[in-house]
Amino acid sequence: MTELPHTSRTILLVDEEINITNALKRTLRRDGYTVLTTNSAEEGLALLAQNEVGVIISGQRMPHMSGLEFLHQVKQLYPKTLRIVLSGYTELESITKTINEGAIYKFLTKPWDDDLLRDNIREAFQYYDMEQENLRLTRELQSAYNELSILNQNLEQKVADKTREIVHSINLLQISQEILEHLPVGIIGIDEQNMIVASNRCSDALFRQAPGACLIGLMAGDVLPEALLQLLPSLYSGDLTQLDGGIISLSEGVFVHVLMNTMGDISQSKGIIIVLSPLTESCNAQL
Repeated sequence: MTELPHTSRTILLVDEEINITNALKRTLRRDGYTVLTTNSAEEGLALLAQNEVGVIISGQRMPHMSGLEFLHQVKQLYPKTLRIVLSGYTELESITKTINEGAIYKFLTKPWDDDLLRDNIREAFQYYDMEQENLRLTRELQSAYNELSILNQNLEQKVADKTREIVHSINLLQISQEILEHLPVGIIGIDEQNMIVASNRCSDALFRQAPGACLIGLMAGDVLPEALLQLLPSLYSGDLTQLDGGIISLSEGVFVHVLMNTMGDISQSKGIIIVLSPLTESCNAQL
């Protein structure tokens, strides 16, 4: 069996006969245990309160409190400690009852065989170490679970905050779009491939050829008049970021004042924004 890391190799010997505890102590010390001894159950409880004990060996016949009564109390106070009875008396009924109730781990008889006793003690400590390791792993698992729960709560909070931020941004975008749609000037956005990627109602009204038609997705060269297209190269060359194109005629009786700006000052977008200010009621008349 693989040896587990152990937290205690301390054994408590309780017997009313001093020569018994001394003999046991000599036998067990060769295995490297820390051995505590006492000759009464009351002193045994006091030692347990002060020391971390892995295994207890107790005699049965002791004054004031029997070994079985002592081990019953130990079970209540230190349930993980392995409890062994070493007795020359075969009170089978009481011992069997105590075993069935889980108060003792094993029952050994006097006189004992040293090798058998040492094997049983070694086995008891292996069991004790396994129990302690399970407790340690359980605590670590619980700690990891608690940390994960906190991380999940923080993540849920961050997701909720981000969701509110996105919803707020969407609302602002919708407001901006509504304002853009109702401006009394035409707004056209053109990307680097000369495609129209933004257009409001006024610009659609100025250039659309059929009711309900939209400029978005069309190429600027297919829709915009030559007088407007001739202004674009000045901005594409990079020499200017803003251009006042003056007044041009879009069609008979429709005149607009043209302003152009390159994009990229605020956003990461590339392209040109065209602002067309009608000098007549062209937009409202055609909407």
